Amino acid sequence: MVPSDGEIMARAGGENFPVAPLVLPRWARAHLMAVYGFARLADDIGDEVQGDRLALLAWLDEEIDRAWTGTPEHPVMRRLAVTVRQLRLSPEPFRQLVEANRRDQLVDRYETIDALMEYCALSANPVGRLVLEVLGAATPERLRWSDSVCTGLQVAEHLQDVSEDLERGRVYLPQEDLFWFGCSEEDFRSPPFGPEARALLGFEVQRARTLLDDGSPLVGSLGGRLRLGVAAFVAGGQAALDGVEQGLRSPSRAPGRPRRRRAARRLVRVLASSGRRTGQPSAVRVGAGRP
Repeated sequence: MVPSDGEIMARAGGENFPVAPLVLPRWARAHLMAVYGFARLADDIGDEVQGDRLALLAWLDEEIDRAWTGTPEHPVMRRLAVTVRQLRLSPEPFRQLVEANRRDQLVDRYETIDALMEYCALSANPVGRLVLEVLGAATPERLRWSDSVCTGLQVAEHLQDVSEDLERGRVYLPQEDLFWFGCSEEDFRSPPFGPEARALLGFEVQRARTLLDDGSPLVGSLGGRLRLGVAAFVAGGQAALDGVEQGLRSPSRAPGRPRRRRAARRLVRVLASSGRRTGQPSAVRVGAGRP
């Protein structure tokens, strides 16, 4: 059964990273929540619902068509239709999110880091691109930085949920990395993790930090409340990785969740290090060309 509108939107407060930061204006938050609702609906169909998930994802593809050209059936999609028509958004990022969930039904292991990055390009990067489009801040360079940040956030979430994902039959640690660190998937079934498993997770943490760092110039290229909002996403990812590392320092613990205090400290650091660089696009503020 497809989740209801209320069930989907009630989950926004429990997300690891801020969905629509309060520093953004009301109109922007409304549009971002519409995008979030779609992403959450696609993920719930791909992860939670009972029945033929591939058939439901095909239905969601049809709902995308109706959002642009007709009247969608689901309340989440009717809300999205208002956003995409007002802002003239492309349907392609939404189709990519559906495709990512379709792959989750068909693919449960990734042999190489390149294969995992290709998956993240479908499952994570479209969200960041949509945020920039909604806020009128998309440029080719910012989109590249956003992709790096979003992939870093996705890898951080995989590291937090490594045991949970394994329970679902999915492994997002590249198989080549398991081989090189001498690990098996069962090493991540539940804590305490052994030394090889902790070494592998530490390696993946540094990979995710590099991705976040590579995308961090995005923060300095923005201005006003948009800069603060994007900095909150980057800081949330760094804080999540801090939590994973803290768990790794204690053999009896699992990767931890970020605490608000840690996230706040990370936000201060991100903002302090996000000075504008020569050659970056001029800083933009939320609302340019928007309602």
